[in-house]
Amino acid sequence: MWRVFAAVLLFVAPAFAQEESATAYEALRVVGTEVGRGALNHVVSITGVEGNPQPAKWKIVLEDPDGRGLRELDVSDGKIDSEHRPGRSVAGSTEGATIDTSRLNLDSSGAYEVASHTAELSHANFATVDYTLRTDERGEPIWIVTLLSGSSRPVGTLHIGAMRGTVKRTEGLFAGATVEDVEDDSDSDENNGPFRGVKRRIKDTFHRTQDEARDMFDRVKRSFTDFINRG
Repeated sequence: MWRVFAAVLLFVAPAFAQEESATAYEALRVVGTEVGRGALNHVVSITGVEGNPQPAKWKIVLEDPDGRGLRELDVSDGKIDSEHRPGRSVAGSTEGATIDTSRLNLDSSGAYEVASHTAELSHANFATVDYTLRTDERGEPIWIVTLLSGSSRPVGTLHIGAMRGTVKRTEGLFAGATVEDVEDDSDSDENNGPFRGVKRRIKDTFHRTQDEARDMFDRVKRSFTDFINRG
């Protein structure tokens, strides 16, 4: 009897070990279920820390439709754990900066795949991931993914468009090269200076990252509208 019980434990334990925390989309679905689908039209930002790869808790900031400010919801274990008024500044502006969820095509799981692959190309090792989803200066939804070492020190940060999966900016990776950097070939320092070979390699690697991120996006693309309508 005990042998059978032990065998069952050995079978069940790995299943629990493999259970992953919720993605950002799944946390938003909890908000839509408990607060109402209308709340999803007032999302200002979504944050999660120490993801491995997904965080245990998501913080979702909502703009109060009656103009009373912001609400911050903590979502974990498939439910809203707490609700309060944020006592600090939050990512994004309250003035017209709510996220248009119909333009979301990249869940946090997809953002992780893009960030992880980019880190690999940059030879950057990391242990956990911090996530922020908000709007950029153009009002487009963007993932800001920060890679952290085992001692919780930042290794690098990526800005990934949540609509098309484009890596728009990196910090700490590829010497901080941006799309503007790699498209500007008029830099006289690169053409004539002692670091021109290094800069060329950075640009080549960044271009490769852009191409591979686009290919990966085709695989991890996930429409939030389709996700939430499936219930």
